[in-house]
Amino acid sequence: MSLSLDATQLDRYSRHIIMDEVGPEGQQDLLDARVLVVGAGGLGSPVIQYLAAAGVGTLGVVDDDVVERSNLQRQVIHADADVGTPKVDSAQAFVERLNPDVGVEPHEARLTQANVDLIDDYDLVVDASDNFPTRYLVNDYTQLHGVPLVHGAIYKFEGQATTILPDGPCYRCLFPEAPGPGEVPDCATTGVLGVLPGTVGCVQATEAAKVVLDLGEPLTGRLLFYDASDMTFESVEYLENPDCPVCSGELSSVADVTYEGGCTIESGAD
Repeated sequence: MSLSLDATQLDRYSRHIIMDEVGPEGQQDLLDARVLVVGAGGLGSPVIQYLAAAGVGTLGVVDDDVVERSNLQRQVIHADADVGTPKVDSAQAFVERLNPDVGVEPHEARLTQANVDLIDDYDLVVDASDNFPTRYLVNDYTQLHGVPLVHGAIYKFEGQATTILPDGPCYRCLFPEAPGPGEVPDCATTGVLGVLPGTVGCVQATEAAKVVLDLGEPLTGRLLFYDASDMTFESVEYLENPDCPVCSGELSSVADVTYEGGCTIESGAD
């Protein structure tokens, strides 16, 4: 690896460079990394903010929504002037102001089976989505194609995060099928503490940086629970499920899954 840090970058990332665990080589790894963030809302905002600040060189951002005023209580990369703007465009403008080293690749779309192969262009995916079909689609595709994944989710005062590596247990090992439509209310129905996604999103950004830098112990096989109401963290271990269709090799393509309802494997899949 050839190092190409200029004087401005040596200054900007000096607190990384002086760390033995990172150094100039690690910072170059961050600048060379390509990370896809699925969702530019509550969780995606701190993920995008901190990965951009850390110098992750390319951030893909997938979102088909526009900024609404009700988002601003928690989605910190968007501002009042951005209301009505596509979130991917608002995110790109935010990153350009924050760090000119970082290029943003906006994907103004909902991630579906038809376009999920855009993941192939990235080294790592951070799932900051707000719905089960997307979570299962991202999990299944990244596992089948050997791409590391950092998952996060929030609800009212609670959050969770885990890191899913190609050689470890996946989201389906934890939750084989999604709840049915309407069984789990969303934040538009129940609300969410505005600062909660900041905490969980920062955990996700930390895990993503650790994977890129290949340092520390990621949350592989561990689900981290956070309860903001009593300020507690709990880590629960989970193992690869021998009945998991993804990890067992039963599933060979996301084309064999219905990503609505229970996100179930279709009968007859190889």
